[in-house]
Amino acid sequence: MAKTKTTFFCQNCGAQHAKWMGQCNTCNEWNTIVEEVIQKEVVREWKQSTTAKSVSKPLKVDQIELNPEERIPTKNNELDTVLGGGLVKGSVTLLGGEPGIGKSTLLLQIALSIPQKVLYVSGEESQSQIKMRAERLQKNSSDCLILTETNTQQIFRNIEEVDPDILVIDSIQTLYTNSIDASPGSISQIRETAAELIKFAKETSTPVLLIGHINKEGQIAGPKILEHMVDVVLQFEGDRNHTYRILRSQKNRFGSTAELGIYEMLSQGLREVSNPSEILISKKDADLSGTAIACTLEGIRPLMIEIQALVSTAVYGTPQRTTTGYNLKRLHMVLAVLEKRAGFKLGAKDVFLNVTGGISVDDPAIDLAVVASILSSNKDIAISPNVCFAAEIGLAGEIRPVSKIDQRITEARKLGYKTFVASKYNKISVEEKDIKLILVGKIEEVFATLFA
Repeated sequence: MAKTKTTFFCQNCGAQHAKWMGQCNTCNEWNTIVEEVIQKEVVREWKQSTTAKSVSKPLKVDQIELNPEERIPTKNNELDTVLGGGLVKGSVTLLGGEPGIGKSTLLLQIALSIPQKVLYVSGEESQSQIKMRAERLQKNSSDCLILTETNTQQIFRNIEEVDPDILVIDSIQTLYTNSIDASPGSISQIRETAAELIKFAKETSTPVLLIGHINKEGQIAGPKILEHMVDVVLQFEGDRNHTYRILRSQKNRFGSTAELGIYEMLSQGLREVSNPSEILISKKDADLSGTAIACTLEGIRPLMIEIQALVSTAVYGTPQRTTTGYNLKRLHMVLAVLEKRAGFKLGAKDVFLNVTGGISVDDPAIDLAVVASILSSNKDIAISPNVCFAAEIGLAGEIRPVSKIDQRITEARKLGYKTFVASKYNKISVEEKDIKLILVGKIEEVFATLFA
């Protein structure tokens, strides 16, 4: 009988070590190294291809033929936008997110609405539980098959009988294979089961959708190599206390990673939000100080977001700087520029900044709206709700240009805004029709324009 072989893996980063150590020398985390069995047994895996594979030969770049990727539409416009047009045949997509954020709901909606035959494999819920969720989604489909199984060998036997067009796994951390003598969710099990599913996807040209858990740092649990093995990595973000969810692409071999999809969580499931600007801007009857509208860009989609600021005298002498959805270090830089270059005395005042809607924005084009909201709260003068901003603030106090300004102006005009404040160094080609363009070069000009 063969001797059992073991090795040591870091549960945080997946690094392999020859012996146990208290600290992983790769990620510097403590008490994350555990011993796992790596001796493989001869078990039944996904069937091998019967045809011999052709030997690859090097080709010149101009001799390589381009084969357009055949995509399967998911009937979900937001997901298709993030994926780049739909599911590519033979691709493996990994979807991660917080517990209860809506990962299983999203993939079940797709499985029920897509016209192809879908095999939904769940290792976390029973068939009756999934049936209850399907009834809540108010969608019935005879092409969606539900299987509750965690053993990959049993899953492949069902796949051979059913022959699905799309495979959904919920979740990769619950699967295990007989070739590895380790518990489900361990480093070796995740790596081996993912390799078997990727092999199945590539040999049969079947799209595979995987749900992945995340750790306390917000990263997908398991070895980092899992994200390298798959073709697409999607992150489902949002707060369970808020109704809105954001789907981002962290890796996409078949499209851009700059796109995002926005959903609203309802009792009937996730609803696609076609116009995110309406939900990101609060409705109020009276004009309030400390509020400004910024035009940001996510991929190719312009968004109107509301920036709220509150400036008050520091009670205990030490001013506080608190942000939600905006980089705190960038807020410190903006406040330093306002005090040094523009002469506004904000060093002894508390500054609280909030991006409404529960989203995080790293677009530097919202800097001008941040400055406008801070000055508005400091002077207690409201800014007209028909004004929006898009410009970056430099360390010299100058208003710097931003990219794709024409798309931002067009979106603002379409949503009914009457005034658009931007940098005078931007090259603007759109006509000034139904919207007034105010081009500024310094912060002092912004203040004079808004609060003259």
